[in-house]
Amino acid sequence: MGKVRIGVLSTAKIGRVYVIPAMQKSDNVSVTAIASRNLDRAKETARKLGIAKAYGSYEELLASPDIDAVYIPLPNHMHVEWSIKSLEAGKHVLCEKPIGMDADDAIKLKAASQKYPGLKVMEAFMYRHHPRWKRVVEIVKSDELGEIKSVHSFFSYYNNDPDNYRNSAEMGGGGLMDVGCYSISVARLIFNREPDHVTGYSEYDPEFGVDRLTSGLMSFGSGTSVFTCSTQCYKGQYVKIYGTKGMMELDWPFNPDFSKDTALTIRVGNDERIETFGPCDHFTQQAEEFAHAILTDSPVRISLDDSIGNMEVIDRIRNTAG
Repeated sequence: MGKVRIGVLSTAKIGRVYVIPAMQKSDNVSVTAIASRNLDRAKETARKLGIAKAYGSYEELLASPDIDAVYIPLPNHMHVEWSIKSLEAGKHVLCEKPIGMDADDAIKLKAASQKYPGLKVMEAFMYRHHPRWKRVVEIVKSDELGEIKSVHSFFSYYNNDPDNYRNSAEMGGGGLMDVGCYSISVARLIFNREPDHVTGYSEYDPEFGVDRLTSGLMSFGSGTSVFTCSTQCYKGQYVKIYGTKGMMELDWPFNPDFSKDTALTIRVGNDERIETFGPCDHFTQQAEEFAHAILTDSPVRISLDDSIGNMEVIDRIRNTAG
Protein backbone atom coordinates (compact mmCIF):
# COMPACT_ATOMS: atom_id res chain seq x y z
CA MET A 1 0.00 0.00 0.00
CA GLY A 2 3.04 2.29 0.10
CA LYS A 3 4.28 4.55 2.86
CA VAL A 4 3.09 7.80 4.40
CA ARG A 5 5.79 10.46 4.05
CA ILE A 6 6.06 12.34 7.36
CA GLY A 7 7.73 15.66 8.10
CA VAL A 8 8.56 16.69 11.66
CA LEU A 9 7.97 20.23 12.91
CA SER A 10 10.80 20.98 15.39
CA THR A 11 13.81 19.16 16.76
CA ALA A 12 12.25 18.65 20.21
CA LYS A 13 13.80 15.94 22.38
CA ILE A 14 10.73 13.70 22.40
CA GLY A 15 10.91 13.57 18.62
CA ARG A 16 14.68 13.11 18.36
CA VAL A 17 15.01 10.49 21.08
CA TYR A 18 11.73 8.57 20.98
CA VAL A 19 9.24 9.24 18.22
CA ILE A 20 11.37 9.64 15.07
CA PRO A 21 13.49 6.51 15.69
CA ALA A 22 10.26 4.62 16.41
CA MET A 23 8.62 5.89 13.22
CA GLN A 24 11.66 4.79 11.26
CA LYS A 25 10.94 1.21 12.35
CA SER A 26 7.42 1.37 10.91
CA ASP A 27 6.59 -0.56 7.75
CA ASN A 28 4.20 2.07 6.41
CA VAL A 29 5.95 5.33 7.41
CA SER A 30 8.89 7.23 5.94
CA VAL A 31 10.29 10.18 7.90
CA THR A 32 11.44 12.31 4.99
CA ALA A 33 12.02 15.79 6.44
CA ILE A 34 12.52 17.77 9.62
CA ALA A 35 12.24 21.52 10.24
CA SER A 36 13.59 23.91 12.83
CA ARG A 37 13.72 27.68 13.08
CA ASN A 38 17.46 27.12 13.18
CA LEU A 39 18.59 25.55 9.89
CA ASP A 40 21.90 24.31 11.32
CA ARG A 41 20.03 22.49 14.09
CA ALA A 42 17.67 20.94 11.56
CA LYS A 43 20.57 19.80 9.38
CA GLU A 44 22.45 18.30 12.33
CA THR A 45 19.36 16.44 13.55
CA ALA A 46 18.64 15.19 10.04
CA ARG A 47 22.23 13.97 9.70
CA LYS A 48 22.16 12.10 13.02
CA LEU A 49 18.80 10.47 12.32
CA GLY A 50 19.25 9.76 8.64
CA ILE A 51 16.49 12.09 7.45
CA ALA A 52 16.78 13.18 3.81
CA LYS A 53 15.72 16.83 4.02
CA ALA A 54 16.14 19.65 6.56
CA TYR A 55 14.33 22.98 6.51
CA GLY A 56 15.04 26.25 8.31
CA SER A 57 11.37 27.06 8.86
CA TYR A 58 8.14 25.18 9.48
CA GLU A 59 6.52 26.98 6.55
CA GLU A 60 9.10 25.58 4.12
CA LEU A 61 8.40 22.01 5.23
CA LEU A 62 4.64 22.50 4.92
CA ALA A 63 5.07 23.85 1.39
CA SER A 64 6.85 20.67 0.27
CA PRO A 65 4.79 18.47 -2.09
CA ASP A 66 6.84 15.48 -0.89
CA ILE A 67 5.21 15.45 2.57
CA ASP A 68 1.90 13.69 3.23
CA ALA A 69 1.64 14.23 6.98
CA VAL A 70 3.35 16.06 9.83
CA TYR A 71 4.26 15.13 13.36
CA ILE A 72 4.11 18.10 15.76
CA PRO A 73 6.17 17.89 18.99
CA LEU A 74 6.17 21.66 19.55
CA PRO A 75 5.43 23.22 22.98
CA ASN A 76 1.77 23.00 23.96
CA HIS A 77 0.82 26.60 23.15
CA MET A 78 1.81 26.02 19.49
CA HIS A 79 -0.08 22.77 18.93
CA VAL A 80 -3.35 24.09 17.55
CA GLU A 81 -1.78 26.92 15.54
CA TRP A 82 0.54 24.61 13.62
CA SER A 83 -1.98 21.80 13.36
CA ILE A 84 -4.31 24.20 11.55
CA LYS A 85 -1.50 25.52 9.35
CA SER A 86 -0.62 21.93 8.48
CA LEU A 87 -4.20 21.17 7.49
CA GLU A 88 -4.30 24.32 5.36
CA ALA A 89 -1.16 23.02 3.62
CA GLY A 90 -2.94 19.74 2.85
CA LYS A 91 -1.11 17.61 5.43
CA HIS A 92 -2.46 14.98 7.83
CA VAL A 93 -1.58 15.77 11.46
CA LEU A 94 -0.20 13.74 14.36
CA CYS A 95 0.11 16.21 17.25
CA GLU A 96 1.60 15.64 20.68
CA LYS A 97 -0.57 15.65 23.76
CA PRO A 98 -2.22 17.68 25.13
CA ILE A 99 -3.89 18.67 21.88
CA GLY A 100 -4.16 22.33 22.93
CA MET A 101 -4.09 24.80 25.80
CA ASP A 102 -7.74 24.27 26.75
CA ALA A 103 -10.99 22.89 25.42
CA ASP A 104 -11.76 26.01 23.38
CA ASP A 105 -8.40 25.55 21.64
CA ALA A 106 -9.26 21.93 20.81
CA ILE A 107 -12.73 22.92 19.57
CA LYS A 108 -11.08 25.48 17.29
CA LEU A 109 -8.93 22.73 15.81
CA LYS A 110 -11.94 20.49 15.22
CA ALA A 111 -13.78 23.31 13.45
CA ALA A 112 -10.76 23.86 11.20
CA SER A 113 -10.41 20.14 10.51
CA GLN A 114 -14.01 19.92 9.29
CA LYS A 115 -12.99 22.06 6.31
CA TYR A 116 -10.63 19.25 5.29
CA PRO A 117 -12.61 16.00 5.63
CA GLY A 118 -10.00 14.05 3.69
CA LEU A 119 -7.26 14.80 6.23
CA LYS A 120 -6.65 12.92 9.49
CA VAL A 121 -5.86 14.62 12.82
CA MET A 122 -4.84 12.58 15.84
CA GLU A 123 -3.54 13.42 19.31
CA ALA A 124 -0.42 11.43 20.14
CA PHE A 125 -1.50 9.55 23.26
CA MET A 126 0.93 6.76 22.46
CA TYR A 127 -0.04 4.49 25.39
CA ARG A 128 -3.39 3.63 23.79
CA HIS A 129 -1.63 1.85 20.93
CA HIS A 130 0.24 -0.60 23.19
CA PRO A 131 -1.05 -4.21 23.11
CA ARG A 132 -1.19 -4.25 26.91
CA TRP A 133 -3.66 -1.36 26.98
CA LYS A 134 -5.74 -2.92 24.22
CA ARG A 135 -5.93 -6.02 26.42
CA VAL A 136 -6.97 -3.90 29.43
CA VAL A 137 -9.92 -2.53 27.47
CA GLU A 138 -10.81 -6.04 26.31
CA ILE A 139 -10.87 -7.36 29.89
CA VAL A 140 -12.97 -4.42 31.12
CA LYS A 141 -15.52 -5.03 28.35
CA SER A 142 -15.60 -8.77 29.10
CA ASP A 143 -17.04 -8.13 32.58
CA GLU A 144 -14.40 -10.39 34.13
CA LEU A 145 -13.76 -7.70 36.77
CA GLY A 146 -17.46 -6.99 37.21
CA GLU A 147 -18.66 -3.39 37.28
CA ILE A 148 -15.71 -1.00 37.36
CA LYS A 149 -15.87 1.08 40.52
CA SER A 150 -12.50 2.80 40.84
CA VAL A 151 -9.44 3.77 38.80
CA HIS A 152 -6.32 4.92 40.67
CA SER A 153 -3.30 6.34 38.87
CA PHE A 154 -0.03 8.11 39.58
CA PHE A 155 2.52 9.72 37.24
CA SER A 156 5.52 11.75 38.37
CA TYR A 157 9.05 12.83 37.52
CA TYR A 158 11.42 15.56 38.70
CA ASN A 159 12.16 18.59 36.52
CA ASN A 160 13.15 22.00 37.88
CA ASP A 161 14.87 23.26 34.71
CA PRO A 162 13.82 26.91 34.21
CA ASP A 163 14.50 26.63 30.47
CA ASN A 164 12.18 23.66 29.97
CA TYR A 165 8.81 24.64 28.47
CA ARG A 166 7.10 22.31 30.95
CA ASN A 167 7.96 24.92 33.59
CA SER A 168 6.45 27.80 31.61
CA ALA A 169 2.82 28.74 32.22
CA GLU A 170 2.69 30.72 28.97
CA MET A 171 3.70 27.62 27.01
CA GLY A 172 1.15 25.38 28.71
CA GLY A 173 3.46 23.73 31.21
CA GLY A 174 2.75 22.11 34.55
CA GLY A 175 2.01 18.63 35.82
CA LEU A 176 -1.67 18.51 34.92
CA MET A 177 -1.05 19.35 31.27
CA ASP A 178 2.08 17.23 30.85
CA VAL A 179 1.26 14.01 32.73
CA GLY A 180 -2.07 14.45 34.46
CA CYS A 181 -3.64 14.34 31.00
CA TYR A 182 -2.70 10.63 30.87
CA SER A 183 -4.57 9.83 34.08
CA ILE A 184 -7.64 11.66 32.82
CA SER A 185 -7.43 9.87 29.48
CA VAL A 186 -7.17 6.48 31.19
CA ALA A 187 -10.17 7.08 33.44
CA ARG A 188 -12.33 8.18 30.50
CA LEU A 189 -11.14 5.17 28.49
CA ILE A 190 -11.97 2.67 31.23
CA PHE A 191 -15.37 4.10 32.17
CA ASN A 192 -16.09 4.80 28.48
CA ARG A 193 -17.86 8.07 29.25
CA GLU A 194 -17.31 11.60 30.50
CA PRO A 195 -17.27 12.34 34.24
CA ASP A 196 -20.29 13.92 35.91
CA HIS A 197 -18.33 15.76 38.59
CA VAL A 198 -14.69 16.84 38.76
CA THR A 199 -12.57 18.48 41.43
CA GLY A 200 -8.88 18.95 42.08
CA TYR A 201 -6.12 20.42 44.17
CA SER A 202 -2.84 21.89 42.90
CA GLU A 203 0.40 23.05 44.46
CA TYR A 204 2.13 25.69 42.36
CA ASP A 205 5.82 26.38 41.95
CA PRO A 206 6.41 29.93 43.26
CA GLU A 207 9.08 30.63 40.63
CA PHE A 208 7.60 29.04 37.52
CA GLY A 209 3.91 29.64 38.22
CA VAL A 210 2.92 26.14 37.06
CA ASP A 211 1.39 23.31 39.04
CA ARG A 212 4.12 21.00 40.30
CA LEU A 213 1.64 18.70 42.05
CA THR A 214 -2.00 18.10 41.17
CA SER A 215 -4.49 15.57 42.49
CA GLY A 216 -7.87 15.09 40.90
CA LEU A 217 -11.13 13.29 41.60
CA MET A 218 -13.59 12.37 38.85
CA SER A 219 -17.03 10.88 39.42
CA PHE A 220 -18.46 8.73 36.62
CA GLY A 221 -21.78 7.90 38.25
CA SER A 222 -21.08 4.19 38.66
CA GLY A 223 -17.57 4.76 40.02
CA THR A 224 -14.77 7.22 40.64
CA SER A 225 -11.20 7.87 39.55
CA VAL A 226 -8.50 9.53 41.62
CA PHE A 227 -5.03 10.51 40.45
CA THR A 228 -1.92 12.41 41.42
CA CYS A 229 0.62 13.85 39.01
CA SER A 230 3.78 15.80 39.68
CA THR A 231 6.72 17.39 37.89
CA GLN A 232 8.74 17.73 41.10
CA CYS A 233 8.46 14.33 42.74
CA TYR A 234 10.45 11.11 42.61
CA LYS A 235 9.64 9.38 39.33
CA GLY A 236 6.93 6.73 39.37
CA GLN A 237 3.88 5.44 37.54
CA TYR A 238 1.04 3.02 38.15
CA VAL A 239 -2.58 2.39 37.21
CA LYS A 240 -4.93 0.24 39.29
CA ILE A 241 -8.44 -0.65 38.13
CA TYR A 242 -10.94 -2.05 40.65
CA GLY A 243 -14.21 -3.79 39.84
CA THR A 244 -16.84 -5.62 41.89
CA LYS A 245 -15.28 -9.03 41.07
CA GLY A 246 -11.60 -8.27 40.61
CA MET A 247 -8.87 -5.78 39.78
CA MET A 248 -6.00 -5.09 37.36
CA GLU A 249 -2.68 -3.40 37.95
CA LEU A 250 -0.13 -1.97 35.52
CA ASP A 251 3.38 -0.94 36.51
CA TRP A 252 4.93 1.81 34.33
CA PRO A 253 1.73 2.01 32.27
CA PHE A 254 2.62 5.03 30.16
CA ASN A 255 6.25 4.68 29.07
CA PRO A 256 7.58 1.24 29.91
CA ASP A 257 11.01 0.04 28.84
CA PHE A 258 10.53 -0.78 25.15
CA SER A 259 13.25 -3.46 25.25
CA LYS A 260 11.57 -5.55 27.96
CA ASP A 261 8.36 -7.50 28.47
CA THR A 262 5.49 -5.68 30.16
CA ALA A 263 3.09 -7.26 32.62
CA LEU A 264 -0.59 -6.99 33.48
CA THR A 265 -1.54 -8.35 36.90
CA ILE A 266 -5.15 -9.56 37.20
CA ARG A 267 -6.82 -10.68 40.43
CA VAL A 268 -10.31 -12.20 40.43
CA GLY A 269 -11.59 -13.63 43.68
CA ASN A 270 -8.70 -15.55 45.25
CA ASP A 271 -6.96 -16.16 41.93
CA GLU A 272 -4.14 -14.13 40.45
CA ARG A 273 -2.55 -14.32 37.01
CA ILE A 274 0.03 -12.27 35.18
CA GLU A 275 -0.27 -11.74 31.45
CA THR A 276 2.95 -10.69 29.73
CA PHE A 277 3.50 -8.80 26.50
CA GLY A 278 6.67 -8.89 24.48
CA PRO A 279 8.94 -5.87 23.95
CA CYS A 280 6.98 -3.20 22.12
CA ASP A 281 7.65 0.42 21.20
CA HIS A 282 4.24 2.03 21.38
CA PHE A 283 5.55 5.01 19.42
CA THR A 284 6.07 2.62 16.51
CA GLN A 285 2.58 1.19 16.99
CA GLN A 286 1.17 4.72 17.06
CA ALA A 287 2.90 5.65 13.80
CA GLU A 288 1.73 2.47 12.07
CA GLU A 289 -1.90 2.92 13.15
CA PHE A 290 -1.88 6.59 12.15
CA ALA A 291 -0.43 5.74 8.74
CA HIS A 292 -2.89 2.86 8.30
CA ALA A 293 -5.80 5.25 8.89
CA ILE A 294 -4.41 7.55 6.19
CA LEU A 295 -3.72 4.78 3.68
CA THR A 296 -7.12 3.12 4.15
CA ASP A 297 -9.12 6.28 4.86
CA SER A 298 -10.33 4.78 8.14
CA PRO A 299 -10.88 6.50 11.53
CA VAL A 300 -7.89 7.25 13.75
CA ARG A 301 -7.80 5.61 17.18
CA ILE A 302 -8.14 8.92 19.05
CA SER A 303 -10.75 11.24 17.59
CA LEU A 304 -10.80 15.01 18.07
CA ASP A 305 -14.02 14.57 20.07
CA ASP A 306 -12.05 12.34 22.45
CA SER A 307 -9.31 14.99 22.63
CA ILE A 308 -11.85 17.74 23.32
CA GLY A 309 -13.35 15.62 26.11
CA ASN A 310 -9.94 15.25 27.74
CA MET A 311 -9.27 18.99 27.56
CA GLU A 312 -12.67 19.74 29.06
CA VAL A 313 -11.81 17.63 32.11
CA ILE A 314 -8.40 19.31 32.39
CA ASP A 315 -10.16 22.70 32.35
CA ARG A 316 -12.61 21.62 35.03
CA ILE A 317 -9.87 20.33 37.32
CA ARG A 318 -7.77 23.44 36.72
CA ASN A 319 -10.75 25.66 37.59
CA THR A 320 -11.28 23.92 40.95
CA ALA A 321 -7.64 23.32 41.86
CA GLY A 322 -6.83 26.84 43.05
